[in-house]
Amino acid sequence: MIKTKHILETIKMVDELKFDIRTVTMGISLLDCADTDGAKARQKIYDKITRLTEEFVKTAEKTEREFGVPIINKRISVTPISIVAGSSNDTDYVKFAETLDKAADVAGVNFIGGFSALVQKGFTKGDEILIRSIPQALSVTDKVCSSINVASTKAGINMDAIKLMGQIVKDTAYLTADKDSLGCAKLVVFANSVEDNPFMAGAFHGVGEAEKVLSVGVSGPGVVKYALEGVRGQNFTEVCETIKKTAFKITRAGEVVAKEICKRLNIPFGIMDLSLAPTPEIGDSVARILEEMGLESCGAHGTTAALALLNDAVKKGGIMASSNVGGLSGAFIPVSEDEGMIAAVNAGSLSLEKLEAMTCVCSVGLDMVAIPGDTPASTISAIIADECAIGVINQKPTAVRIIPVYGKTIGDMAEFGGLLGRAPVMAVSKFSSEDFIARGGRIPAPVHSFKN
Repeated sequence: MIKTKHILETIKMVDELKFDIRTVTMGISLLDCADTDGAKARQKIYDKITRLTEEFVKTAEKTEREFGVPIINKRISVTPISIVAGSSNDTDYVKFAETLDKAADVAGVNFIGGFSALVQKGFTKGDEILIRSIPQALSVTDKVCSSINVASTKAGINMDAIKLMGQIVKDTAYLTADKDSLGCAKLVVFANSVEDNPFMAGAFHGVGEAEKVLSVGVSGPGVVKYALEGVRGQNFTEVCETIKKTAFKITRAGEVVAKEICKRLNIPFGIMDLSLAPTPEIGDSVARILEEMGLESCGAHGTTAALALLNDAVKKGGIMASSNVGGLSGAFIPVSEDEGMIAAVNAGSLSLEKLEAMTCVCSVGLDMVAIPGDTPASTISAIIADECAIGVINQKPTAVRIIPVYGKTIGDMAEFGGLLGRAPVMAVSKFSSEDFIARGGRIPAPVHSFKN
């Protein structure tokens, strides 16, 4: 039975503490859209997406109003386009990206993910064409997001792909230089990417997924911080219990709304991704949660331990609340999207190296990090390689969404707008990784990957 106090608690979470459903993402399989004629394939893609999403946004908005829980983004994820377009005779896939963008406009969604390729063990023809199309594709579209999986615990690390992606990131930054290299904010390089992630820019609809499915990402850093204010000075056992209980409430509230949307659309419910995803707004910060545990500033010694506690407790609470927890559930640490992270960088407590250490225990990796525009491609590749190594060895998803902001240097501010926020340009190592990246080949899978 739902009690009055539970209703009032939820109202407080929404009205005062910025609890929201960060995204409802419809995943759509495009496997049946493949065609040797690229124009025919694109028409099939457009027709299928617009047909299946005809009532999507309208239904989500109606449910949002009725339940009183904000739904910030409505998104689409599709089968990796390198797979679908790989059957065609096209020699670049920019037109496929434009088709996705047009379909997303008609559907009324905020983003569409799946301009993607999975190359952890090597390239197909379609994979390489798609990757080389990314800079132009992201410069001529508004809503398309791209992700490339270059490593996995089972396959190891594809250093040839990482070398190429360093240059692709640079080229994307250059082609969108007039917008503070915004194109790179829609491009993420993964290790151990998951098939059911509803969050951008890494979302794609995995080949093991159903024909269509609705996955949901809920978020509430402000709710967690408020709860921790009630246990100041108490030991970490109490901190963990408080976060778990709060995550349970957030997950339950989000799942009720999500399942109602699925029922109205007659679409299967996929997963509930409980990720504490911050926004640039005051009171909606993961960094401030860590500081509430007793750190003077995010990045101080103890930050990694605090984040590990937070990530684990969030997952434990979410798993108890739902049988459908998936995606990347945990805590995100995107610099530009978290006002506390931005403040920590400006205060000098948070560096790129500390962020890398934190990614060992959080849900994703180096996310929305701005670096100087003149950073060499090899350095970007090396940053990606380091992050992939963390994911591969620890058997977890890690990712890099890094933005070399053309025309800006350390201490300057890059402005991306909206949920993408703003980011201070951070320093990278002045020492070269050129010869390391030039080796190419593949770093083999770790010994603990062999579990047959």
